[in-house]
Amino acid sequence: MRILHTADWHLGRSLEGRSRLEEQAQFLDELVKIVEEEKIDVVLMAGDAFDTVNPPAAAESLFYESISRLSDGGKRPVSIIAGNHDNPDRLSAASPLAHGQGIQLLGLPTMDVQTIYVPTTNETLKLAALPYPSESRLAEVLSESHEELMLRDKYDQRIQGMFEEMSKAFKPETINFAMSHIYVTGGSSTDSERPIEVGGAYTVAATSLPEAAQYVALGHLHRPQMVSRAKTMARYSGSPLAYSFSEAGYAKSVTILDAKPGQPVEMSEVFLSSGKPLVRWKAKEGLAQVYTWLDEGKDANAWIDLEIHVTNALSIEEIHRLRKYHSGLIHIRPVFEELEKEKLERTVSTNTPIDELFARFYEKQTGGAKPEPELTRLFLELITEDADEEGDEA
Repeated sequence: MRILHTADWHLGRSLEGRSRLEEQAQFLDELVKIVEEEKIDVVLMAGDAFDTVNPPAAAESLFYESISRLSDGGKRPVSIIAGNHDNPDRLSAASPLAHGQGIQLLGLPTMDVQTIYVPTTNETLKLAALPYPSESRLAEVLSESHEELMLRDKYDQRIQGMFEEMSKAFKPETINFAMSHIYVTGGSSTDSERPIEVGGAYTVAATSLPEAAQYVALGHLHRPQMVSRAKTMARYSGSPLAYSFSEAGYAKSVTILDAKPGQPVEMSEVFLSSGKPLVRWKAKEGLAQVYTWLDEGKDANAWIDLEIHVTNALSIEEIHRLRKYHSGLIHIRPVFEELEKEKLERTVSTNTPIDELFARFYEKQTGGAKPEPELTRLFLELITEDADEEGDEA
């Protein structure tokens, strides 16, 4: 049986106001093509189909149209669980219609193990699918204590116990997988993953993943990666598109598993080509270097985070001109050379008078303005009062 693992589509997500829906549609076209060319028997989607609990209608239309294409009229089973960004009730609302096409939409956490008959191989997949299990979605209070470590331990124990219970449904003659949308301790995260844990409490130890499963398909982290220290093969497939500049340079992929009952799973990656890359430009030679890159057509089809070294502030007209030249410029961040030199040379020493330190700080914060003498006097008075209070407390 050939199983494709994907996750974190985040349909409807934008980048600083720029729609990514066209890129997401390109990815889903590519995914359908991969599924057909690789002769995939089952598709697993490990959560965060949407970016918000109330996605735009265009994103929902794209989602339902695409999963219908993936299922090929019910010939290819598709199983999708809710992530922390999905509305579990909304996701599962279409289950009665989807089920007729071999599509399973699981919203709230459940102990029910999915039994999926795969007609192309005449085999059965047992899937311990656990949608995003927050306390509210589990409808449980895991710990009366608000102490983070206590809640984290209780949460880990609860998730481990759920997996252990579901694993009892696994059979020697079936292919046995687990799937969830959780944060496993030790995974490498990026800026585009808005935290699912409260103060780090909603985390699961790698050793708590079900050992009885031949493979654990995970969602939430956007960088494709194996889970080290797990007792079985476990992996985050990653997001199909880069959703923040912290993901610049990451290769995006989907994961393919070749599985047989009672045998180790063989894993491979298929790298994706759809979507615009996110790149960082550092123009240390100033505006001239930026325009050289633009004239050369560098990263013409990319979203760009531009850091530009300047001696004077960029005018609004100059910023508009740059954005008109390349519509993919997302951030334009000036770096003032004199301030950088000051940092590098560490000219500010502990012997510098406090009023001079305040003046330098004020100039940096205001773009070069000098503080009024009265403002400096008030600042020095506050500093003196704080010092006197600390002396009294000591």
